[in-house]
Amino acid sequence: MTSLLNALNAGKTSLLTNQKSIEVVGTNIANINTAGYSRQRADLSDVPALNFGDFFIGQGVAVTSVSRDYNLFINQQLQSKSIEYGEETGKSNSLAELERVFNIGKDNLATQINEFFDAWRELTTNPNGQVERDIVIQRGQFLGDAFQGITTELDTIQQNMNTEIAAEIDGLNEKIAEVARLNERISMVEVAGQSANAARDQRDVLLNELSEALGVQSYTDNRGMVNLLLPGGMPLVQGNMASTITTVSNGTDVHLQLQVAGSTLEVFPENLGGKMKGMFTIRDEFIAGLRQDLNTLARDFTEAINTEHRSGYGSDGVSGRDFFLDMATLGPNDVPSRNVRVVLTDGSQVAAAGNPAAAPGDNEAALRIAQLETGHKVAGTKDTFDSFYSTIVATVGIEAARNRLALSGARDATVQLQNLRDGYSGVSLEEEMIDLIQFQRGFESSAKFLATVDEMISTLLELKR
Repeated sequence: MTSLLNALNAGKTSLLTNQKSIEVVGTNIANINTAGYSRQRADLSDVPALNFGDFFIGQGVAVTSVSRDYNLFINQQLQSKSIEYGEETGKSNSLAELERVFNIGKDNLATQINEFFDAWRELTTNPNGQVERDIVIQRGQFLGDAFQGITTELDTIQQNMNTEIAAEIDGLNEKIAEVARLNERISMVEVAGQSANAARDQRDVLLNELSEALGVQSYTDNRGMVNLLLPGGMPLVQGNMASTITTVSNGTDVHLQLQVAGSTLEVFPENLGGKMKGMFTIRDEFIAGLRQDLNTLARDFTEAINTEHRSGYGSDGVSGRDFFLDMATLGPNDVPSRNVRVVLTDGSQVAAAGNPAAAPGDNEAALRIAQLETGHKVAGTKDTFDSFYSTIVATVGIEAARNRLALSGARDATVQLQNLRDGYSGVSLEEEMIDLIQFQRGFESSAKFLATVDEMISTLLELKR
């Protein structure tokens, strides 16, 4: 009778184990489209056997845990590649805008420079012509407008980047705080001997997103909690404690600070990775370099024109006038590329002649200015005005092309790693259906086994009556 009761218990454990396994299969099927979900499995173990005289008989089966299919190496690779993808993503939008600003079409700064010198060449053919003199002034104003237009576009791009940075930070703080909350939940569940698979999956998704956005580095402590660091070691998450990133406006600029346990730390661009690093690199290095080159061109151009213009004479016989605003008069906060302005107020002030009493046809000064287009070299370079600007345009084009190539490569690598991760951890309906049938048959067999043992017990009880 005792052995039949043991068999009854074994049947019961089998019934419950197959039922629990079917529940796990159902959870997998339900989450087939859940981002970051890892397939779960019921880990089975036989109940230790009991000694019945000369032999041992098993006591059934039990679900010892519910584990998830997880590959640490693949996930670390995915996290690492997400950082690279994020950095290129952070650059792409701004570089596309810069390509539009420094376009190679007809209406760009190089065209305005050429047309300005064309106007001077026209003036050399008729130095006393009022129309030619007015056109020179007009072309100078158009050239100044072109410099100002590019400078304003750079300001707009920079402001848009600042707005995007501030908007991103709010969302990132939520994710950082959520990682700390999940750390606490995972620790509480697992210290009780259970598995926090769903919380770990959610945390992995957040880690990938934070890696892409901030380039975070992570390590897991002996409590199962993930600690997050910015590149360089600034702490974002320590156990269940989360830091907060804040944006600080300084004029038109925005920079970041980290609030850690009551202390405020400055976050420098070298402390960032991922998308934020890409955005700060473009804003603080690449665009800053373009501004510097543009200012160099504006300063050198106006100085060269003014130098020659001051040595010539207007049709009113006056010499020593600047054509453009003298950059040396600008204040420390004035931007040269925004202040390319014609200071002449009348065509008679245009210095085309080389002598005070200009004879008809005296175009000496106008000729020297027209020759600057090909004869002058921008200070510190071997470039003419046109080729110097072409170098700026080429710099933008090369960086944008490099970014497109790198972004495509990083995206492909990320997709491949994600597919690899899905292949290892993702849910396969075919496999789940096989498991479902297997556990269903196990459940039915267990029920049949219990019914059989029940009949045997009933038979024994009938014999005793």
